[in-house]
Amino acid sequence: MLTILLFWFQLFTGTAPQPVLFEEVQVFTGNAQTLTPPSYVLVVGNKIQRISTAPFEVDAGTLRINGKGKTLMPGLIDAHVHLAFGSMSMQDMASPDLGQELILKHMRKSAEEMLLRGFTSVRDVGGPIFPFKAAVDAGTLTGPRIWPSGAVISQTSGHGDFRTPAEKSRRFFGTPSRSESFGANFIADGRDEVLTAVRENLRFGASQIKIMGGGGTSSAYDPVDVTQYTLDEMKAAVEAAEDWGTYVTVHAYTSRAIQRAIEAGVKCVEHGQLADEATLRLMAKKGVWLSLQNLVEDTPDMDSLRREKRKPVIEGQAKLWPLAKKLKVKLAWGTDFLFEPALNKQQNNYILKLQQWFTNAEILKMITHDNAALLQLAGLRSPYPGKLGVVEESAYADLLLVDGDPLKDLSLLANPESKFLLIMKDGKIVKNLISK
Repeated sequence: MLTILLFWFQLFTGTAPQPVLFEEVQVFTGNAQTLTPPSYVLVVGNKIQRISTAPFEVDAGTLRINGKGKTLMPGLIDAHVHLAFGSMSMQDMASPDLGQELILKHMRKSAEEMLLRGFTSVRDVGGPIFPFKAAVDAGTLTGPRIWPSGAVISQTSGHGDFRTPAEKSRRFFGTPSRSESFGANFIADGRDEVLTAVRENLRFGASQIKIMGGGGTSSAYDPVDVTQYTLDEMKAAVEAAEDWGTYVTVHAYTSRAIQRAIEAGVKCVEHGQLADEATLRLMAKKGVWLSLQNLVEDTPDMDSLRREKRKPVIEGQAKLWPLAKKLKVKLAWGTDFLFEPALNKQQNNYILKLQQWFTNAEILKMITHDNAALLQLAGLRSPYPGKLGVVEESAYADLLLVDGDPLKDLSLLANPESKFLLIMKDGKIVKNLISK
């Protein structure tokens, strides 16, 4: 009785959303090959309270949604985003006017549009994110749930060393780089500095730690083939993260960089497009996640150096997806759009690129259930520790009502403006075209 009274108090004081009953919906549960029979799904507060194939009574104040002929499914999850870097161009980043307010302005628009594309959760794997995430959680800004990594951690000359040619080493000259002052990165060398960088991110609320273990395509000073961080430095990051009950994910393309990271105890690899079969077998054996992308093809605005560095990576990803699937590596999916804000509108379309290797059911499972499993690898450091990526009783009410059956027609996901009739995050309706 006390729970019921508390709920109604929260409802009338504006702190709890109105209960919602989805009627006669077919459900994609997140991990099934087929939709359920027509069902009734009740959301109370921010959780799914009851699911039944038979009608049942609800309180008079419940909002009823007629879902006949529609599919109810978990919200989409992108396991590799950079809300800051993805919402700004290189010119924006280099602007002398760049400040926290301008960064926030770019991120605000990007995050709101991402939620309206049906992405109710994202893992931000590097950048100045903590104040923005706090504002989203408080409800003052709109966006998906965010699992934040904080500043990327890189060695000097590594993939996360964003200094301009004029900026000297902090270690020798005492002045932090501009990007470090904005919270985009830590340049950390040696065990002690790596420990400090990891602990700084954890202090501000990182759910997982991102380190740079190899060369990158969007950085000017490190060839793609190089291996970054010694084994001892990587172990330091892993030890500090594990002491807080969470994990390290590593940016790495090559087999050498990935194998070093696995030896150090890293639990997830970002990218990996140059990995060989032996390395993938090792990942499968050790249960290490591969957070993989279909990296964007060259665009007219892309820097010529970046375009050249990306060639082997783009070639490698077409081989990696089917091989990782065959070897049963734990797979997660993300987009990793960087410095070209216009690309964000293609986020849903990039899901369809997986169809050359996976069935529709496999893809839907990956971008909901499987990505959620990776997010919850953060354990007690997860900012949202409940069930996610599934439509089950007691799971978070992060839901999409789709006009049609995405198991038969995956292209529905690429048309969120018209095909996502309702979007719910944390039990709150953020878009509703079906019930006024």
